[in-house]
Amino acid sequence: MKRPLQVTLLVLSGLGLLHASLFTDLFLRYVKEGMRPLLIASGVLLLLLGIAEAWSTPAEAPSARHGHDHGPDGDARSDGHGHDSGQGDGGHGHDHGHDHSTVPRVAWLLFLPALSLLFYAPPALGAYTASREAPRAVASGERRFDPLPATSPLPMTLTDFTRRVRQDRSRALAGRTVLLTGFVTPDTSDKGGDTWYLTRIILSCCAADAQSVKVRVHGTPALPGDTWVAVTGAWHPGGTLGTASAGADLDARAVRRIERPVNGYTDDLPLVPSR
Repeated sequence: MKRPLQVTLLVLSGLGLLHASLFTDLFLRYVKEGMRPLLIASGVLLLLLGIAEAWSTPAEAPSARHGHDHGPDGDARSDGHGHDSGQGDGGHGHDHGHDHSTVPRVAWLLFLPALSLLFYAPPALGAYTASREAPRAVASGERRFDPLPATSPLPMTLTDFTRRVRQDRSRALAGRTVLLTGFVTPDTSDKGGDTWYLTRIILSCCAADAQSVKVRVHGTPALPGDTWVAVTGAWHPGGTLGTASAGADLDARAVRRIERPVNGYTDDLPLVPSR
């Protein structure tokens, strides 16, 4: 790739990383929040490399400018061992004067991710991804749970709700009203449209290892996919509460729209609305 294009690609990549991680929160669509310092450092490094490449002016090799070196009489000079470096009778030696710096067409594709960070950020993972993968598995084995507070409705994460339903032998969730938040994912297995999923997508490192946790919601029509909602309700009986046979299901009593959190790739406790 030619030097001006190399410089442009380095600078665009650096600016794109800085734009996504330093001046906006776009990086949260791709990686965990803890990786922000590494992204900023990478963006600064790419920017500095681009500037250094633009300022550096390496001398062009004489052979690249003139091809073979000829003597005053036009004949090829000897290479010092009694051999001519070229053939004066019209033969062809090795041609070192050709320019092989033509940019391969595929190299232009490198500009697409750099430009996308600056001008077009791909949407965050949502209902389309969650509907095509199995819910995150709940760790098996005996667990000791702390007593639940008397708050009603009780704010819970989707992960904690699922664990309590399937592992809490005390059945503390029986009859309790809980408050969960997440985004709407259609239930593709329900032809009648009576159920849908409240979903959260969780990152271990980056978007490539994303996993979803889902709670099936009963009793209310589904809003459009990817709509963020807060749902108040109680466990929907199915199986034996406190065992693996229990379903992570909720009978909804109220559903209200909420804004998508800044970091939507976490399973945080919902905020209880002030009264």
